[in-house]
Amino acid sequence: MYTLGIHLYSLAIAFFSLFHRKARTMRLGQWRTNATLREQIDSNERYIWFHAASLGEFEQGRPVLERIRAEYPGYKILLTFFSPSGYEVKKDYDCADVVCYLPLDTPFSVNKFLSLANPVIAIFIKYEFWGNYLSELKRRDIPVYVISAIFRPGQWFFRWYGRHFLKFIHCFTHLYVQDEASRTLLAKYGITNTSVCGDTRFDRVLEVQSHAREIPLIDTFVKQQGGEKRLTLIAGSSWPSDEEVFIPYFNAHPEIRLIIAPHEIHREHLQSIESLLKRPFIRLSEANEENLADKDCVIIDSFGLLSSIYRYGELAYIGGGFISSGIHNTLEAAVYDVPVIFGPEYEKFKEACNLLEIGGGFLINNSTDFAEKMDELLADPSLITSAGKIAGEYVRGNAGTTEKIMNDLKDILRKE
Repeated sequence: MYTLGIHLYSLAIAFFSLFHRKARTMRLGQWRTNATLREQIDSNERYIWFHAASLGEFEQGRPVLERIRAEYPGYKILLTFFSPSGYEVKKDYDCADVVCYLPLDTPFSVNKFLSLANPVIAIFIKYEFWGNYLSELKRRDIPVYVISAIFRPGQWFFRWYGRHFLKFIHCFTHLYVQDEASRTLLAKYGITNTSVCGDTRFDRVLEVQSHAREIPLIDTFVKQQGGEKRLTLIAGSSWPSDEEVFIPYFNAHPEIRLIIAPHEIHREHLQSIESLLKRPFIRLSEANEENLADKDCVIIDSFGLLSSIYRYGELAYIGGGFISSGIHNTLEAAVYDVPVIFGPEYEKFKEACNLLEIGGGFLINNSTDFAEKMDELLADPSLITSAGKIAGEYVRGNAGTTEKIMNDLKDILRKE
């Protein structure tokens, strides 16, 4: 049944690839994987295989990957992605020896991939539970781990129609989970090879913060001519449904400035944003110190800057809260002592739930909620400062997951 579903999924991707650029890119990338492995895998070397669904999961697992790279140079690193949004950004990542797409989880593709790659250890990040890959790794006696995993009762393999597929979770050698609730839930189904270690994203955002780029044009933008800092809202990884919430408020409030870093920067999306703006704006790619002086909004039309840009804001709006996949990374902003605002699709994200509970984040369900919350915060800036401190302390207080995982893996890494 599971394999039939994968074959049907493969047919769906083939169909959508005729019309959808992302599906076409992924399908072509998967076709090239075996050739990449034949060309780049050295059969005399030992490979640790890291798999991330997309860019966000890669960043989550990156601290462990880079620690292994630094401390165990006898291994080579194979890095795979499922989504183009991961592969296309990180295909030249210098801490991996081979980077490619992961072929779909059919028995033939799985056997071909594992025979060519021949990893000695496999490490999946957070949500990757491909049944045929897991079953074949176990059959071949290749240790396989998942890091920063989180489990909830609503996930499909805990529902009545998915219980049969719990067998795939049993294939993991060990599961490093984020919280005690995950461990307790797994134990109910006989899965006890677990450790509560937390989330490696805390370590990652702290590392990114320590190497944050200075962006002179953004620094100029957020300051008045006398050097006084403007109150700036950073809208990170926004979607059209987010922009319909925060842009009208910005248009009506000249006392704030806005930086928008949209999740997608294709021409149509940028034009859509610009059509909503009623105050002077400029794209970062077109900005200089002269033409920036009279602008109230900067649109970031390139990737890779957002994690550094959050440092320039007093408030952060985190996009994705009005789409089914949910909000993007709240910790990237919180690490700078910046409080976060986000929409209702947040419950899958433990850190967002925690930030709400402790007062480092704010939930809005619509544009009216957003306007009311912004009015409240602007009326009393001390609320922004105190919420930001709570958010930053939360990040710093949850660091150390990478060290816990590395300490636990050291015996297997030395043995292999």
